[in-house]
Amino acid sequence: MSVSTKPAIPVNRDFTDPDLYEERMPFEEFAELRRTARLWWCATPDSQQPFGDDGYWVASRHADVKYVSTHPELFASSPNTALVRFGPRVTREDLDMQKVIMLNADAPDHTKMRNIVQRGFTPRSINALGSVLKERTRRIVAEAVERGSGNFVTDLASELPLQAIADLIGVPQEDRWKLFEWSNTMTGYDDPDLNVSEEDGKNASIELLVYAMGLAAQRREHPEDDIVTKLIQADRGDGFGKLNDDEFGFFVMMLVVAGNETTRNAITHGMRAFFDNPAQWELYKKERPKTAADEIVRWATPIISFQRTAAADTLLGDVEVKAGQRVVMLYSSANYDETVIAAPHTFDITRDPNPHLGFGGGGPHYCLGANLAKMEINLMFEALADLAPGLAPDGDVRRLRSAWINGIKALPVRYA
Repeated sequence: MSVSTKPAIPVNRDFTDPDLYEERMPFEEFAELRRTARLWWCATPDSQQPFGDDGYWVASRHADVKYVSTHPELFASSPNTALVRFGPRVTREDLDMQKVIMLNADAPDHTKMRNIVQRGFTPRSINALGSVLKERTRRIVAEAVERGSGNFVTDLASELPLQAIADLIGVPQEDRWKLFEWSNTMTGYDDPDLNVSEEDGKNASIELLVYAMGLAAQRREHPEDDIVTKLIQADRGDGFGKLNDDEFGFFVMMLVVAGNETTRNAITHGMRAFFDNPAQWELYKKERPKTAADEIVRWATPIISFQRTAAADTLLGDVEVKAGQRVVMLYSSANYDETVIAAPHTFDITRDPNPHLGFGGGGPHYCLGANLAKMEINLMFEALADLAPGLAPDGDVRRLRSAWINGIKALPVRYA
């Protein structure tokens, strides 16, 4: 692979600009970055972001995204958080408040918190949900088929993750759409169609935190045999005690956004991929390969990018990254890196091995819910293959305007 520090891309092409992703994923630009630059400096001198800098490095290759992910001692989450973009009114003080969220924490705080919350995601815990979620999935699909047509996103792709999260953290099913609304409001500030302000987003996050704290308090008063009770009773050891209500609340916030937004969009993009590749749908209906879920996640890459901040001056290849500089990891580029993924623009549900980075590039922030997400994806497409094998598109797709979520707002379909 030839290397140059001057890709045929404008120096101020901001790969965290939501306008870039509203209509399409810029695969051609990503390929140019991978071909020509180990890391590429994106200058943003007029940025209204709270990071206090004039640009960031872009990691577009699979190997580099993985390296940054697996070297937290060099590339940290907490200085500027993992999110690549905030609304223009977010301040540095607001940014610093985000560090309590596990996604934005570093060791030792992150390690101690993860050691507790991962107890809710053991294979035993996830498998215990399997039969319940299978029944729920088939009911969700059957009800959609009865309606005849609708929006795949809200009818199907949103419903299953919401019900799974509600079951996982002990939220009554009648409250699950509160989670949906809070999540959409917190992440939709870049999309004018959603008519959400930054103030709305802050209010939604407060409402979700208060709800989660109330759930924790309720379980402390009346323990039950569920994951919430286990989490709030677990001790992280070394004298650090148990999760307090704030920590539990921020964990629920992260889970609601991560578990709802990502799995919903993976399922939706997966259905679009089957529409565009009908031979793959026929193959799926006949063989139901377990490899399909990983290919759907790779193809969709629901999280476009996260960022890290250099903890010290360091070299990545022949590029010097200064302490305090941000590095944006383009997962949506890494998962189409032709040096690692053969024929990456071919949707192949039998792809094996599939070393995608759709659940992160490894390291301490690898997705806790990866197995749950794959279970949900498999259950949804198995139910669709059984109950709605003739599912077809029925209108224009509407993408989410977002800097970091590869989202779809509407996918009109006919179920019969």
